[in-house]
Amino acid sequence: MATIYDVAKKAGVSPKTVSRVLNQDAPVSQKTREAVTAAMNALGYVPSHAARSMKSSKSGLIGLVTGAISNADEAVSPAGLPELFIVQGAQAIIETSGKTLLISDTGGRADRVPALIRTFQEHRVEGILYVADFHKPLDFALPGENIQKVLINCFDDSGTPAVVPDDEGGQYELTREVVAAGHRRIAYLTLAPGMVATKLRLAGFRAALEEAGIEHDPELVMATDLFGSPGEHQLIWDAIEKFFALDNPPTAICCGNDRLAMAVYGILRKRGIAVPEEVSVVGYDDHRLISETLFPALTTAELPYSAMGARAAQLLLDLLSDPAKPLPGAPIRISGQVQRRGSLVRPGQMQGNVINLNGRNEK
Repeated sequence: MATIYDVAKKAGVSPKTVSRVLNQDAPVSQKTREAVTAAMNALGYVPSHAARSMKSSKSGLIGLVTGAISNADEAVSPAGLPELFIVQGAQAIIETSGKTLLISDTGGRADRVPALIRTFQEHRVEGILYVADFHKPLDFALPGENIQKVLINCFDDSGTPAVVPDDEGGQYELTREVVAAGHRRIAYLTLAPGMVATKLRLAGFRAALEEAGIEHDPELVMATDLFGSPGEHQLIWDAIEKFFALDNPPTAICCGNDRLAMAVYGILRKRGIAVPEEVSVVGYDDHRLISETLFPALTTAELPYSAMGARAAQLLLDLLSDPAKPLPGAPIRISGQVQRRGSLVRPGQMQGNVINLNGRNEK
């Protein structure tokens, strides 16, 4: 393997001059620079990034710990969208900064996280991004007290900077859209009761109803999400049976995620209830493999994973460039957009109308 001394000999310059060309820390003539570059190419010389980073105290490396790679093939997750989108958002920002993102996967095992972070530290990463698989509190302490970290899709009690989805705001805006379409009887099939997102989205749902002067009816809210386990379909079926046995059944159903909405479509059709002619259905996540392929296309709220990754990466870069910068006092909440599609219409609006393939109503 060629060394800096080999390059210097071939280029006819001193090793110190080669170092100046590599580090760009002193003036060198264009002719000398070209000679050194030609020598490196001819010898196949690759500079030691580790040695240069030790000299400058900055490696240019950012570590990211995730389960996105090992979980990418899982059909079901509490989040509804693969956390790989978070990684993509972070990568886009890190790339523009000129730094390199090193990604390490947990294999679905939280007990591997400390070892992965230690490995990153051995490679002198400047900061670490930690990505959770869904919005939740972090139930263990990340090692590495002397390295800047930013959490994504999770939060802890020690004040580590964090970026999370605005679940309450997202459900609030989505429910307002349903209300604006003229619905007053709105059912809600929630995610599992113990999830952070469930509590927040229920708050957003109720806030939108209260704002519209609609009384919250507990009979129209049921938890049916079992993360895709066999009993989940029966829970959804039972909930729909209960809703439509009421004297005043719902004209719209909000679902905790798009996967639940897809199941609702099938159950309603088996019961002879047309979507959206007789009942509107909305989801959550904007999992486009579902939302854009269902017929009619599904109205849903975006779970802004890519934006969360990008915002967290930029926050980490900002903190690294200015260590005196004040830390956020609370997790930063990222909002997504409501995507209005053909599954949401005004009650009774479909009579005499047709739905085109884009999900819009036409006379």
